[in-house]
Parts: sequence; structure tokens; C-alpha cells
Amino acid sequence: MALKLQDMRIGMRVRHPQVGIGVVRSLGENVAEIRFDEGMRRISPEASDLESAEEVATISTEGQSDTLVPVDQVVRDTVEAVLTRLGVEFDSGAVEGLASRWKRGKLVIRSGDPNLQPKEVELETFFHKIVMMRNNLRTLEQKLNSNTLLSEGDKFELQQYITRCYGSMTTFNVLFKDKDDHFRSKA
Repeated sequence: MALKLQDMRIGMRVRHPQVGIGVVRSLGENVAEIRFDEGMRRISPEASDLESAEEVATISTEGQSDTLVPVDQVVRDTVEAVLTRLGVEFDSGAVEGLASRWKRGKLVIRSGDPNLQPKEVELETFFHKIVMMRNNLRTLEQKLNSNTLLSEGDKFELQQYITRCYGSMTTFNVLFKDKDDHFRSKA
């Protein structure tokens, strides 16, 4: 089924019959700008038999036209709704904050000993742990600053440890989509 412009979104993977698989970079009034292996192209979806390269679900709402939604988004939204209903806390923004070039990637740790198997970790899992560490450091910093039992000198000394932790974590800033989410050394 050929895609319509209104069914497309930035970051969506699409398939063109002649050019192959590409990623939507921007959407205009009548055309989409798509990056293919051979470069950027401006394409009118309806006129080019452009199709989704992602598994999609059709969502029907009474009184509205059907909407195509990526299956992974439907699953993610359903899981979030269930967790919320059960009262389970979760950090939904962790993986969304991962820069797109790292999505579906793996962190591979290889030993210097060629006889040992490498350890592979999904980057989304690793990134989630990094984000949780950043959030825990922020919480620790807030609790430290609001603590009335510590002297200003003790607060300052402990704050220096937190600052050094942030500085050590700046290596992982390359994983973040937005610079506002980066670890910063607060020297």
C-alpha cells in the first residue's frame, strides 16, 4: 500500500521501488526529503509508490480516517499504559534520548585474550543504565543541597565528588540525542 504524506513521520524507514530503503529526514507540503544510501532525495510519496519499511498497524478511530502507526510504537504505548495502570514507575524517555545513529546498536566488549568470548550489550539497555545513573546523580545532588544536617563545608566537599562523577561520565555524551541531556563537569 502506497504511503500518504500524512502517514509519514521524521525518522520513519521507507522503501522506494527503484532506490530502496531510506529514512525520512523532513516533511513538506507535498514532498518528503529522504536519505537513501546514494544521498538525499525529495519525493512525492503518493506519486512514487513509496511504502513503509517498518511493520505498521492500522488504527481506526470512529469518525476519523485510519492512521498507520509503527508496531513498535503501539507496543511501547501499550506497555506504558499497562505499567501506569499497575502503578509501576518507569523512565519512558531513556531510549528516546538515544541518538538515532545508535539505535539497534550493540556495545561489544572484547578481552585481550582471544580465547574468551566477547560480551555484547544492546545499546538501548546500556543507554538506559547511563540515563538512570545520571538521574541518580541529580537526585543525590538535590538531596545533598537540601540536607540541613550537613555543614556548608561538608556539602561543598561532597558536591566535588558528584562533579568528578559527572566529569567521568562525559565520555558517554556521544550517545545522547540532545546536548541538554549531556553529563557536564561542573568545575
